[in-house]
Amino acid sequence: MHIPDGYLSPQTDAVLGFVSAITAAVAASKTASTVRAKYIPMLSVGAAFSFTLMMFNVPIPDGTTAHAVGGSLLAVILGPWAAMISVSIALIIQALFFGDGGILALGANIFNMAVVLPFVSYAIFQLIAGKSETLSKRRMIGAGIAGYIGLNMAALCAGIEFGLQPLLFHAANGTPLYSPYGLGVAVPAMLFAHLTIAGPVEGVVTGLVIAYLQRTNPVLLQMRTDSGKSTSHIPYGRYIAGLIVVALLTPLGLMASGTAWGEWGGKALQAQLGFVPSGLEKLGDFWNHVLFKGYGITGFDQTFWQQALGYIISAFFALLVIGSIGLFIQRMVRKSEGHI
Repeated sequence: MHIPDGYLSPQTDAVLGFVSAITAAVAASKTASTVRAKYIPMLSVGAAFSFTLMMFNVPIPDGTTAHAVGGSLLAVILGPWAAMISVSIALIIQALFFGDGGILALGANIFNMAVVLPFVSYAIFQLIAGKSETLSKRRMIGAGIAGYIGLNMAALCAGIEFGLQPLLFHAANGTPLYSPYGLGVAVPAMLFAHLTIAGPVEGVVTGLVIAYLQRTNPVLLQMRTDSGKSTSHIPYGRYIAGLIVVALLTPLGLMASGTAWGEWGGKALQAQLGFVPSGLEKLGDFWNHVLFKGYGITGFDQTFWQQALGYIISAFFALLVIGSIGLFIQRMVRKSEGHI
């Protein structure tokens, strides 16, 4: 679901980038007024969880791959505004350092995965869970259903964005300038991958984690309404240890062969279609400052074990960057709280 540069027109990128920027500004304001400094580490844990989860590619029957996002779980725990910030941080780091998703298309990717996904998921969760008790199975079931629907709504948005390009932006002879796949191809392809595989993964992960937290740390599920509980109720050390384990397991994502639908490079499109859309060819290499392209080390990716090492290094690098961002935000929030 990470749209690369060149698949969307600059006009589409600009519109979705503007919407995402406005939403991010509102999210920052909302979060600043509802999430105190002591809970900022949860935003970092959430961003790190989302980042590593997206590294686990799962195979799709049509030969492509897909992945869960984790935005639904974060929306249930942190609320949609804070979840938007966490997922956005993960997406920005992916685009800047790993080339996963375009820089020009960053606003579109944030809109799909950090706006549509958490807000739809939260609405569905609230509809199903209602005012049920924290330990109610209704909340676990609601979270799972919310994850499934939320991810598929994000996929639908991405499919529409892909599919509108050849309709709106084409040469005089009708040749697409950007994404070459119309709505009749893009929407079914995106929904197939997420309705059948990625959506169930998002739903199961969301439901199971909520069930786990209900047994081990229900206070975390009350964090959004907390009015002064001690941070000792949140075992950050345990969550960080869990993230480290997940980071070590990320090479499992390499076992899914194929490329996610709509993320092919120019050579792959040339082989598939016999041509590369001119706008896509022009914008496809907009960002050339990637440190770990494809979550690997250039020149050290000939064997599976080399690729696996690259995945692990990439995951830990991302955890370090996300942790540093979290500490910076926490320091700024504490200074703000100190002036109140």
